[in-house]
Amino acid sequence: MMLDTYLNQVIQGDCLDTLRTLPTDSIDVTFADPPFNLKKKYHTVHDSLEMQDYLAWCESWITEMVRITKPSGSILVHNIPRWLTYYSAMLNRMADFKHWIAWDAPTAPMGKTLQPSHYGILFYAKDARQQQFFEIRYPHKRCRKCGYLLKDYGGKKASLHPFGPLVSDVWTDIHRVKHNKYRDQHPCQLPIHLLERVILMTTEAGDVVLDPFLGTGTTALAAQRLGRAFIGLEIDPTYASIARQKLAHETTRSRIGAVWVSLFLDAVVTLRDKDWPMLSPFYAIPDPIQAIDHTAISRESGSLPVCTTHTEQNGYAQEDLFVEE
Repeated sequence: MMLDTYLNQVIQGDCLDTLRTLPTDSIDVTFADPPFNLKKKYHTVHDSLEMQDYLAWCESWITEMVRITKPSGSILVHNIPRWLTYYSAMLNRMADFKHWIAWDAPTAPMGKTLQPSHYGILFYAKDARQQQFFEIRYPHKRCRKCGYLLKDYGGKKASLHPFGPLVSDVWTDIHRVKHNKYRDQHPCQLPIHLLERVILMTTEAGDVVLDPFLGTGTTALAAQRLGRAFIGLEIDPTYASIARQKLAHETTRSRIGAVWVSLFLDAVVTLRDKDWPMLSPFYAIPDPIQAIDHTAISRESGSLPVCTTHTEQNGYAQEDLFVEE
């Protein structure tokens, strides 16, 4: 079947059935956040398989993800470290390892062991020699009360980037969705800004992002906000319905001028390094630049407006979505 049939659609059904019909080397980025096999309460999926059954199933969809990804594309898989160690052994046979991204997202102490404090995102290239990748930046971290930079750069402040540092493979600035009353009816909902960061660093506008475990639509929403196409696969009819409803009401175009960015509370939280020359005219930058130690850049009052967010249509208060630590 032609790829166009699937574009910008939420397809309800077993992901393997659809993945096997997609053309080889046809998708720019594949991202998966599969069930964790931890007895989570999904509507449809039985999240408690024997270990070998679970891993055999995982190898099936991972193999299909790699097959359908373009030679220039990326494969990303989110999970807890336990399962990622097995996934990496599978992916090492099929693709080129780039990074293990540690997403700082503490969970409750479990007793008799170290407290789990991060999820992982395996980041692979279909072919490292051809992979499309963009360096990304996040804002400088500052003291909430005094406004000074938290990191002491000593005599190097004159060489600091006005917006912020390049993102490393440890992500501490994006927080888990909090408060059950603001969550969708899904036990493992990811923050949209996590997916926006992934999409910005691996795609151009118009590229296609596929998620075989779409849940309530976060990956598709992130792609739509950023001017990318998406294909969402979801086995559960309730989750698929929620995703379709959210996408139908989504109005955000996360852009300043002609530049796609990730926004939170009207502030840019992720941008591509190569886009800064086009974005910098929209900001007031301290002069001399050393003053950035105590004075953050700010958006010029005359800068083009950013389109409003979708959150009121989805019934959320934006400030309630994320823990600020």
